[in-house]
Amino acid sequence: MSEVIVVGGGIAGMGVAWSLAREGTDVTLVERGTLGRSASWAAAGMLAPAAEIGFDELDLYDLSRQSLAEWPAFARDVEAASGIGVGYDDAGALVVADDRDSARALRRLFQFQESHGVPVTWLSGAEAAEMEPALTSRIPAAIHSPEDHQVDNRAVVRALAAACREAGVTVREETTVETIEPGHPAAVVLDGGERLAAPVVVIAAGAWSGRLAGLDPAPPIRPIKGQALSLRMNADVQFSHFIRAPRAYLVPKSDGRLVVGATSEDRGDDLALTAGGLYRVLEGAVRVAPGVEELDVIETWVGLRPASRDHAPILGRSRQPGIAMAAGAYRHGVLLLPAMARIVSRDVLVMLAGNASEVPDALSPQRFEA
Repeated sequence: MSEVIVVGGGIAGMGVAWSLAREGTDVTLVERGTLGRSASWAAAGMLAPAAEIGFDELDLYDLSRQSLAEWPAFARDVEAASGIGVGYDDAGALVVADDRDSARALRRLFQFQESHGVPVTWLSGAEAAEMEPALTSRIPAAIHSPEDHQVDNRAVVRALAAACREAGVTVREETTVETIEPGHPAAVVLDGGERLAAPVVVIAAGAWSGRLAGLDPAPPIRPIKGQALSLRMNADVQFSHFIRAPRAYLVPKSDGRLVVGATSEDRGDDLALTAGGLYRVLEGAVRVAPGVEELDVIETWVGLRPASRDHAPILGRSRQPGIAMAAGAYRHGVLLLPAMARIVSRDVLVMLAGNASEVPDALSPQRFEA
């Protein structure tokens, strides 16, 4: 019997499993498909607490900044453990406006950022185009955000999968969990009836975390559809920063890809690529960088972001015995990876020792029960 079973092999589940295995914990990781090939694979890899700060999400912003500060060491550790580079890039971001209305909204964001000590600089459209020549100088304004970074999320997936195996995690891919059985010990029942028991079961099943039978209450997580694509940059259209525009983001990767995304659609489990969805993100990219229109298409895809009711992650122990959560990070899963892995793995070790949880109430699964 393992000490911990992690249900879900996205970056959240792999991060927790690897962190626990490094502490000498016997971990089994169960994934219904292939490790990391769902929402984690569909992400863009932005580490952008400043660019994505919300007027009503200051607690989440603080957690995001903490996690960003942990990313350099986390990247070095997973690269050393796996032998795979994760493409950590600290070049920064430009948040750009594309018309007068969005320029006014951008000015409000800038003032809000400054009031909370975010290190940002206001740029004219010409100044932004000087920093990034592929941008049109007709954009009215931009914010330079040097502390927003990025990684290659697909490289992170490959590195974490290798690091988990190297650390001794037992990996069960193409294995569906049908039911969770809380208790002492807890257990999971697999498709076909096989039962795996452990003192702690961690739920890290992304958008499906709230649908596993046996969870009561089920975490309030729903899927938010995102359509995106990648293009091949050429000599005329290159970026050194990632660009966040009102209708699209453009994230350059070291292998020459430009990731362009993403829609945000509350449509349940719909995984259909649509002409309208792809058109909207491409049109948003072309408005700020017209040369994008001429780039070759490499790939298109759809992902389902796991959104909690308040858009903050759900971390740590449930009120059900033996059950912990690492889910609900919504758009911020890659950014929050180091913090989620640290917080949940520490809470699991505390659970195994029979001690009280140290997870803040604002992140706990039990915050929704009131």
